Amino acid sequence: MSRLVGALVGLFEQIIPDPYVFAVALTIVTALAAALFAPYRTPAEILTAWYGGIFDILTFAFQMILVLVTGYALAGARPVRALLERVAGLARTPKAAIALTVAASTVACWINWGFGLVAAAILAREIAKRVRMDFGWLVAGAYTGFLVWASGPSSSIALAQATPGSPLNFVQQITGAVLPLRATIFTPFNLVPVLILLVVMPALFAWMAPRPEDSVYADPQRLLDEDAAPAETAAPRSVASILERAWPLNLVLVIAGASYLGFAWSTHGFALDINSVIFIFLLLGLLLHWTPLAYANAVNGAARVTGPLILQYPLYGGIMGMMAKTGLAAVIAKAFVGFSSAGTLPFWSYAASIVISLFVPSGGGHWAVQGPFVVPAAAQLHASQAACAMAVAMGEQVANMIQPFWALPIIAIAGIGIRRVMGFTAVSFVVAFVVYAAALLLLAPRVPG
Repeated sequence: MSRLVGALVGLFEQIIPDPYVFAVALTIVTALAAALFAPYRTPAEILTAWYGGIFDILTFAFQMILVLVTGYALAGARPVRALLERVAGLARTPKAAIALTVAASTVACWINWGFGLVAAAILAREIAKRVRMDFGWLVAGAYTGFLVWASGPSSSIALAQATPGSPLNFVQQITGAVLPLRATIFTPFNLVPVLILLVVMPALFAWMAPRPEDSVYADPQRLLDEDAAPAETAAPRSVASILERAWPLNLVLVIAGASYLGFAWSTHGFALDINSVIFIFLLLGLLLHWTPLAYANAVNGAARVTGPLILQYPLYGGIMGMMAKTGLAAVIAKAFVGFSSAGTLPFWSYAASIVISLFVPSGGGHWAVQGPFVVPAAAQLHASQAACAMAVAMGEQVANMIQPFWALPIIAIAGIGIRRVMGFTAVSFVVAFVVYAAALLLLAPRVPG
């Protein structure tokens, strides 16, 4: 296994370009595919879709940057740092470290994808300071936990189908039914593969341990220097310095924010979305850093890792725009639906989802493209709407292992290139593909609902 993975890592290091170049190449491939196969394929239609997509994604791109920055700043607070150091200290050997990282990442990402991405990356950094091991292997293990995010409570597709009146609740729009989470997330066909991956992936990564002569190690001193909190210089006593260290300013924001969350959750029920995750990270960071200046310094340190996201997310927005607005994604989805039956529609929806996710790597945006074709097909074939919806979600999370879009935050925090990481996550892709496919074919319900 070490030799096989070593060969895969070497191959990916040779053929996978920088993620920015990958995004540019994917843009060109999408435009050519749209020109050949999409129903709206004139140059003007393709260019308009591309331009519109670049700016349609800006809100999401900024949200992702804030997830990264507020999460990173929170992790830099002394209490959180102490907790992470204690958890990282449980690992004494490389194999124990990788098993701990994969398991912790899987649990965290299932609870909430934003929290999981940040927590896994920072845990990997802390472990790399203590255990001498291949850094690409370690970061790949941290990212592998993302295999289960869309099968957890933060799944955008499942949440949309459970929300009456949601613009993305295509099941309700077409069938009149609302799918509660007990029909999607909390079902055997969804939870069994999650539990299997929670057990199998840590063991698999331990088995994939690179040989010492093939390993590339992190520099612990670099990580320590980067994570060191900036020393506060003694400033002359002035109004400005007093305000910079005035903890009541932070406390006012924390109380106001916590009050809003308490009101919103008591009124509408408890729910976590991308905005609430950012807000919670912000409030906890303000509270644990205590003074305005300390938090501002932590955010400044976190902001240095956002460059790849700022550069690449607009390109992916353009790709998504072309896929959706030219009708290319619909062509792909219809092709898979065309040869499905009631029993196989979930599986073929899953396979189509993997292909579409390479171009539209966003849960909600992906469902907006594929859902309008999967839901009517399920109604026509009398297939399970819940199984088909979750199949699309499963395909999206499995494809993440070979699509660097969601890896950008975690590799930015870790401070490593994507090539070496994807050599390991390609194995994660193969194993997870089989596990989820088997669950859909063997455990998914075969009746409407």
